[in-house]
Amino acid sequence: MTNKQIYRKTLTFSLRKLFIDLIALVAVGAFATLGFVLMDKYNSEGLVGLLIGLIVGMIIIAIIMHFIGYTYKAGQIAMMTKGVTEGTLPDHVYREGKKAVKERFGTVAVFYLVTNAIRSIFNALARGINALGKAVGGERGGQVADAINSAIQVVIGFLCDCCLGWVFYRKEVSAAKATCEGAVIFFKHGKTLIKNVGRIFGMGLLSLLLIGGALFGLGYFIFLQFPQTFELLAGELSQMDLSTDAQIAQYLQDPKTLTIIAAAVIAVIIWSFIHSTFVRPFILVGVLRNFTAEGIKDIPTEESFSVLDGKSAKLAKLRASDY
Repeated sequence: MTNKQIYRKTLTFSLRKLFIDLIALVAVGAFATLGFVLMDKYNSEGLVGLLIGLIVGMIIIAIIMHFIGYTYKAGQIAMMTKGVTEGTLPDHVYREGKKAVKERFGTVAVFYLVTNAIRSIFNALARGINALGKAVGGERGGQVADAINSAIQVVIGFLCDCCLGWVFYRKEVSAAKATCEGAVIFFKHGKTLIKNVGRIFGMGLLSLLLIGGALFGLGYFIFLQFPQTFELLAGELSQMDLSTDAQIAQYLQDPKTLTIIAAAVIAVIIWSFIHSTFVRPFILVGVLRNFTAEGIKDIPTEESFSVLDGKSAKLAKLRASDY
């Protein structure tokens, strides 16, 4: 199967997750609106109520998504892996994806144990780069390292998904052992796999410019139709102590710039949904194909696990487990 064929057949997971995400977004917005209305009515502190409602809504939705969102992501990766390694996918992709996740992990607790161990490995690398940047360049070096780390986090997300795909591929061994194998593949073939970085950032940047730019223009136009709302918000912000950064405070207290900032923030949020739904899965298929190809050519052995020693406490704990 080609990458496009696999992408199209597994897109159902992304669409289902998008539907759930949109419901979650509306729910968070409802909490924020309710907080604004109540606090503005009784205490004339609508902005404070908005922030409280936003935080409460995000916490509640995050808890719910923790238990239902993983099925879509893991199921999609399971079927992508099947497509790139076996060259075929079942007719009922969604049903088979859910079945694969249940068979491989059993419970959500095991799934997050594995994924957290995977992520801890690559996060340890990111922390190492940050420490090196600060040691070499001081504060400025730290800022450069932080910028590099932001980019690394994007790559880490793909590497974690590839390791998870390897766990699904290696059905004959335990999830714990397969996780360790996936990490070994990266450390043994990192130079080859890093060639995917251009694809990851090139398509991501193009997506942001085209989709994000269009969303910003549309959002700004819509917000211009409600000038009184932003005058009210700017007025409340002007009464708050924002002296920590005078320039930022000046922007937030000006209704015109506040409108631009709001449009930009909303555009980025919506773009992230669209990008993760339609663009990122297409990129992932190609990266996953390269990752599994390298692993299949040289399947890690128990002896090769020594490369992981000291890399992650969570990984060491997982290696000692029975999962």
